[in-house]
Amino acid sequence: MRLFNSAKDYGAIPQALHWLTVFLVALAWALGTFDNVLPKGWPHDSGLFVHISAGIAILALLVARIAWRLVDPVPLPEATEFGAWMGKWLDPAAQIAHYGLYVLLVAVPVVGIVLQFARGDALPLFGLAEIPSPWLKDRAFAHSVKEVHEVLAHALVILATMHAAAALIHHWIFRDRTLVRMLPRSDK
Repeated sequence: MRLFNSAKDYGAIPQALHWLTVFLVALAWALGTFDNVLPKGWPHDSGLFVHISAGIAILALLVARIAWRLVDPVPLPEATEFGAWMGKWLDPAAQIAHYGLYVLLVAVPVVGIVLQFARGDALPLFGLAEIPSPWLKDRAFAHSVKEVHEVLAHALVILATMHAAAALIHHWIFRDRTLVRMLPRSDK
């Protein structure tokens, strides 16, 4: 399998960064949304630690994705029946959705970091180190930031679900290669 993109397909590196991001977003969202299911004590604390670590990893992967895109441009969009049908509206809509995903992939973890600091808690860095909170604990501010974090996280998952649905529609309805280009495969 190629590491770099070709004119038609994504390489192994962009695919790995994409699918690892998908996994981490799903993990972080599930742990954040259903954290009240975990019993108090070490299970809840461990869930929060994994949630925060996933968020930091998402930021790191996003930096890697952007750096990779500078070195290895994305393949040209597929000419599809849907694209011909939608005409000039398709490319801007797809670009807005992708930019929206990137903005939310930054905003959700950054607001989560602010939330951790607003609680007066240190930010754990994968258990290797931690960044102490630069602020004193502020419950009211933390509550407001938590609400923003939750809304942004839900928006990210909704937009990502729409992105996945669009890929499946391309695959099953329009029968083009839009989805296949991001799936690992053998070049044999």
